[in-house]
Amino acid sequence: MARLVQIINRRPRRQRRGNKHSTVALSVIVFAGLFALSPFNLQAAERDAVVLQGLDKVTARISKFTVKLDTPVAFGTLEITARACHKKPPEEPPESAAFLEIHEKQQGEPEELFFSGWMFASTPGLSALQHPVYDVWVLDCTILDENSESNG
Repeated sequence: MARLVQIINRRPRRQRRGNKHSTVALSVIVFAGLFALSPFNLQAAERDAVVLQGLDKVTARISKFTVKLDTPVAFGTLEITARACHKKPPEEPPESAAFLEIHEKQQGEPEELFFSGWMFASTPGLSALQHPVYDVWVLDCTILDENSESNG
């Protein structure tokens, strides 16, 4: 039996080293799969905005702003569009996740897609924006009132 376990656990030498990017990608896929399979109640499905926090690494200024779904918001040279936002109900462990598309718009250059995917509030480093000047992470999902405005 022990020999069988050794044979099953054996991997070719080139796979033993492990690729950092493939490990992160696998973690994101597993976490997103578990998150997607967990049931959301009707209240969780009604979220129509994402509360984000952004850091300008040059000025060390932190900004908190709300992005309404499918409405682009500017943060520095970035244009952030939230496509979906899910928040678990209060009786479950806290988690908010948002699907974001982040483009960089600079004058005289074509628009560049910097990030497209799910960001998780509880683990911001799991799926993060890789940008030399800006950091953006999810804080919460919310429901906008008619009186509130999006700012960026």
